[in-house]
Amino acid sequence: MTPASFRKIVWAHYKKHGRHDLPWRKTHDVYKVLVSEVMLQQTQVERVIPFYKKFIKQFQTAKKLAAVPLSQVLTAWQGLGYNRRAKMLHTAAKKLAARKSISIAGLEELPGVGPYTACAIAAFAGNKNVIFIETNIRTAIIHYFFPGKKKVSDALIEKVLIQVLPKGKSREWYSALMDYGAHLKREGISHNARSKKYVKQAKFTGSLREARGAILRALASTRKYQGEALLNVLGVRRKTQMKTALNALCTEGLVQKRSNAFVLPS
Repeated sequence: MTPASFRKIVWAHYKKHGRHDLPWRKTHDVYKVLVSEVMLQQTQVERVIPFYKKFIKQFQTAKKLAAVPLSQVLTAWQGLGYNRRAKMLHTAAKKLAARKSISIAGLEELPGVGPYTACAIAAFAGNKNVIFIETNIRTAIIHYFFPGKKKVSDALIEKVLIQVLPKGKSREWYSALMDYGAHLKREGISHNARSKKYVKQAKFTGSLREARGAILRALASTRKYQGEALLNVLGVRRKTQMKTALNALCTEGLVQKRSNAFVLPS
């Protein structure tokens, strides 16, 4: 497979089947792209779409998001999971709102923004010629350039990405490449298990992550909970796990204790 042949395959699929209507693909605004990237971390596109639309409607700019209390952000986030992302996004919005412009290095300084997210924002908001990898990109590259090879490193994938990147078309190219990788997965072709980065996700039901989500969901709906009642939200049998989750949430600043009650942070 040559870079030119690969590009031809990806572009052809994108032209005919690309997800051109995804709401975050209709903006070049750094803040709005940041919101989409944070929401898409470990969450499927279909689930993110309605949350993204509602969130952006409620918090149209970084300045507006930065101005509201964290409790309001956490309430708006309910249903997406991984609530730490909401807190980090809220903090990132405060820093972003204070800047007139921001570089890729500057993006990496924002809470919850690592090298991948920074480069993704640089590509989708700024059309910069950057290299980054996510699950659908891995699938597409491994499928065509490393057939039969096991434990493919990201370093090898990056070398291919440098060769296939059409300079000056980063924004559209990565959209097309992700869409093509997603298409391969729907066809039953997924090679991420052959990646050195592959880690099988733990089950959600019965997990500490489920307990954390239950606590925040309860506080978002009721605003205030007495400690004993909050620990029994998932039943008496999971009380010990709920206590562990609650202590962690308090330490992380996602929940606050006031007298004998617990609330979302102001």
